[in-house]
Amino acid sequence: MNDETGLLEASGVAKSFGAVRALTDARLRVAEREIVALMGANGAGKSTFVKIITGALKPDAGKVLIRGREAHVGSPAEARRSGLVPVYQEPSLIPDLDVADNLKLGDTPGEPFIRWVEELGTEGLSLSDMIGDLPLATLRILDLARALASEPDVLLLDEMTAALPTNLVDRVLKVVRAKADDGMGVIYVSHRFTEISELCDRATILRDGRTVGELEIEPGVEERAVELMLGQKIDLGRGRVAAARRADAARPRLRVAALASAPKVTDVSFDLFPGEVLGVVALEGQGQDELFNVLAGFSRPTGGSIEINGQEASFNHPADAIAKGVAFVPGNRAEALFPQRSLTENIALPFSARAGSWGQRQARREQERVNHAVGKLQIDIRAQGEVQRLSGGNQQKVTIGRWLAVGVETLLLFDPTRGIDVRTKRQIYPLVRELAGNGASVLYYTSELEEVALACDRAVVIFNGRVVDVIDAAEADEQTLMRAAYGLAAAGAAS
Repeated sequence: MNDETGLLEASGVAKSFGAVRALTDARLRVAEREIVALMGANGAGKSTFVKIITGALKPDAGKVLIRGREAHVGSPAEARRSGLVPVYQEPSLIPDLDVADNLKLGDTPGEPFIRWVEELGTEGLSLSDMIGDLPLATLRILDLARALASEPDVLLLDEMTAALPTNLVDRVLKVVRAKADDGMGVIYVSHRFTEISELCDRATILRDGRTVGELEIEPGVEERAVELMLGQKIDLGRGRVAAARRADAARPRLRVAALASAPKVTDVSFDLFPGEVLGVVALEGQGQDELFNVLAGFSRPTGGSIEINGQEASFNHPADAIAKGVAFVPGNRAEALFPQRSLTENIALPFSARAGSWGQRQARREQERVNHAVGKLQIDIRAQGEVQRLSGGNQQKVTIGRWLAVGVETLLLFDPTRGIDVRTKRQIYPLVRELAGNGASVLYYTSELEEVALACDRAVVIFNGRVVDVIDAAEADEQTLMRAAYGLAAAGAAS
């Protein structure tokens, strides 16, 4: 720790959920003007630790000191009064209310909130906007602006940037560093080594619910951090996952032509072939959310056409898209899960449409397919009673696993590795490649530019609601993609 005044120290923290021991001996300390990374593989206990520190969960053991005094923080409201303000991994806003009503519920002052929204780079927001109509990236910015408006002593950010495009990430990091320089302490939960190296002063490492080390941030720290997180060495090389050769097909699986969806999608065209993983790259607010919503059947286009296997398709409901073999995995996994239902029930959800044909033999066959998906994705089954007890990474595996179990021709993946650790990412990339190798077509939006070269065959770049470039994965370095995402590349062919 540096020589500044100690703001927070947690030690000996333990927490169990039934038979699952989420934390056994977690500790962390943060001082004024210090940003401490809290790192660990999915399931290490990071989010549980953050929720205990901020009063959302009660620990079974351990203590938390605030400015040297033991604190018994029994709720997030008490934590806020003590100067500890979190921004959790999932949005903490009520979708059926507008922005203004959400501010009232949290006693958030409006003027500083608006000032921080603008400082964080979000434009055109109205207090009358319904939360449920806003994209996930905007919700994350609103949560952070609301936290900063309360002037915290310690800010806890749980995967704050995981749903943000690069331009907003840069703005968030700049604001957080400036606030820390002014005296605030920050606990920063992230799987992104580049952000941690740029932003943080130290890292606290969790493994299996225990703090296993503290590291100063310096060149080469990534290797040591991963070794501590996993209890073993892992190759951090950026080599691309072996790609399946795109099937030679005279006809694309999915053809999108001059697609428009008011107000942001104005002219999107591309072909997606059987056996191909096609990346989608875009900065925040360029139309990627609307594009995926149209293709998944959540909204209707205002122009253009969609063809599936050479036949024009029109979706009035997500069930129409699924019936045509198009399945969607949203970036916000909470939208795709029944948190209080079991792992098996969540994965088997697509089978329910066939319930009329179920018999003992059919049910047994489908259970076998569920078990295969669980094994293939190496999903942690200790908390089968409720999916909400799984780590974020394991929850994301469930959202993908259901389509692996049922089988799908076209899979729409919207930021599928958001907020998950390097080991889990390295499990998902080969799975996506395997799905493509077996003939599926995958449309893959990612907010992490390096993933294009790791998982995709090509990428379409969207700027201002239009496809401005199509880039082969072999040429898709981050600089090239970033230039295109800012509209600085010449338009390419859209097929």
